[in-house]
Amino acid sequence: MKRNKQIDVKRALALAGTFNFLCSCASACLLPFLTLYFRQLGLSPAMTGIVMGTKHLIVLVLSPAASLLSKHYNKRRAVINGSVVCSAAVALVLLLIPPVDVHAQTAYCNMSDLSSGPTLSPGAGLLINSVAPSTSARTHPKTNSTPVSQSALTSPAKTATDTKSAPVMTSKSAHKEHAKSGTHHSQQTLASEVNVATGEPKISSSVIPQTGSSPVRNKRSKLRSGSEEQLGEKTAEEGQFEFLGSLKVMDPEHQLFFLILIIVSVWECVSAPLEWTADDGLYEYLDFADASDRYSSSGLWGLLGAACGVAGAGLLVSQLRCLIAGQMPRSAVHFYCYAGVSCLALPAATYLPLYLNKKRDRANGLLKAVQLVRGSPRALLCAVTTLLVGVACSAVDNFLLWQMQDHGSGELHMGLSLALALLSQAAFPLLAGRMSKLLSPGRVLAVGASSLGLQCFYYSFLWGPWAALPAQVLSCFSSGALWWAVRVQCEDVATPGAERSVSRVYGTLSLHLGSGLGSFAGGFVVQWLGLRWLFIGVAVGLMLWCVCLPLLQWKAPHQRRINYSRLLAADASEASDSESEQERDWLEKAMEDDRSNNGFGRRINH
Repeated sequence: MKRNKQIDVKRALALAGTFNFLCSCASACLLPFLTLYFRQLGLSPAMTGIVMGTKHLIVLVLSPAASLLSKHYNKRRAVINGSVVCSAAVALVLLLIPPVDVHAQTAYCNMSDLSSGPTLSPGAGLLINSVAPSTSARTHPKTNSTPVSQSALTSPAKTATDTKSAPVMTSKSAHKEHAKSGTHHSQQTLASEVNVATGEPKISSSVIPQTGSSPVRNKRSKLRSGSEEQLGEKTAEEGQFEFLGSLKVMDPEHQLFFLILIIVSVWECVSAPLEWTADDGLYEYLDFADASDRYSSSGLWGLLGAACGVAGAGLLVSQLRCLIAGQMPRSAVHFYCYAGVSCLALPAATYLPLYLNKKRDRANGLLKAVQLVRGSPRALLCAVTTLLVGVACSAVDNFLLWQMQDHGSGELHMGLSLALALLSQAAFPLLAGRMSKLLSPGRVLAVGASSLGLQCFYYSFLWGPWAALPAQVLSCFSSGALWWAVRVQCEDVATPGAERSVSRVYGTLSLHLGSGLGSFAGGFVVQWLGLRWLFIGVAVGLMLWCVCLPLLQWKAPHQRRINYSRLLAADASEASDSESEQERDWLEKAMEDDRSNNGFGRRINH
């Protein structure tokens, strides 16, 4: 009892709720709008799907590994604080990447303010060929040097004017002049390439004679030495001005894609350890205080924080102009909100109650949970369902805002729609009691998946800015009811002490695996067929699975693990009931014997 007096459970729950609220609020300020920002930069749907799929796969691999290592070396608090600070810093690096087209962000900003959405192609995020001004002319207005691509574009006009003003020549003189001009043109082309690569206004004249004299002499040694010297000078000069020299040969769109992929991967590597590490430390702390049953309250605070973050960020950004602080797009405010709220969560992370239970350090707990799920047919059906739900959720998370934007929705419509979905999901515990009386957990699982399918089918036929709002109410069943059924399935399958590991098989491994695969496939579907067919395909797939799921559950045997603590309590109550019944039976028999003996004595006396 001493250890329970030293632990303040209410204070621990308050700090945990505050930390989950702020972390969820920070993530909701940015993550729902992240793919929209990628579209404004100029990424295609396929590239966006690859970036988001890589993000989910990093979470799938790194979260268990980081949680295990931080527990093994007892560095949970350092990992949590470092993850909060580094994730906020790395997210701001994305603002340093220039867009492929400088007018794309303004065009999307103006489009979001329209009352009726214009007709756009599925790959409308790429407006590269439709805008005339160049990026370099805007960013460097005072410089007179132009890139090679621009000089190549303007060279035909310059040649035409030169030919008009040039005098007429004879055939011999024209042939000689053509040979000279060809040599001079090749030398000047080399000089212009070096100027563009190094950024220098002039080049030394010793480089050009080497390239011109080496073919005349026809000596391999001199040619090889001259080319090596030129290559060495060019590489040394490029290293001073290029961040990633290997990306130079690519077109601007692929350069943008690889830069975003690298930054997002680093960002996810530093932010992925946060959730599992904080959850493990808090749960072990409450379990040490015999208050682990109150751990589930932290999830409700996370949903409320996410609703506040997405609604607040959408409302704030919608009140700003398209460009703020000069040439900065207003979508950058999402990144600053994410960094600011993350800094507010840092004090709560510093005082977050953590505990290290070395006795329950099970490195293979997740593997045992996977074996438990694999050994039960109903649990395996639940895992497949969560995998398909992850595929559908990736389509909604990645491209729903694209669909809303194409139909005239702004950040205000998007933020309020997503906030309503989170609030309806948080309200499901109010209906859980009635639903458990009406439907079994297996049927509730099918109802949740079918509700998500109906939502996706509804998203394919949006017609206005507020059209997505009614479908968000179904999130009470598509997310709330579905994960309630998953928790019930975890209780049926898990052995004592493995409940959280089994729930993570469903909530993290299966869900993120499905989200990663769905992001990869969804990006290519949008690239080839369009947004509408993506949501229709996801809806049809979920509906077909929901039709087959009850039949498969009916054929699968129902295997339920025995809860030994409940069994012992039931045995004790049954034993006490049997003892009381035996005592009552003995007393009634004795009274009957006494009555019979008294009657027999009376008959003798008479």
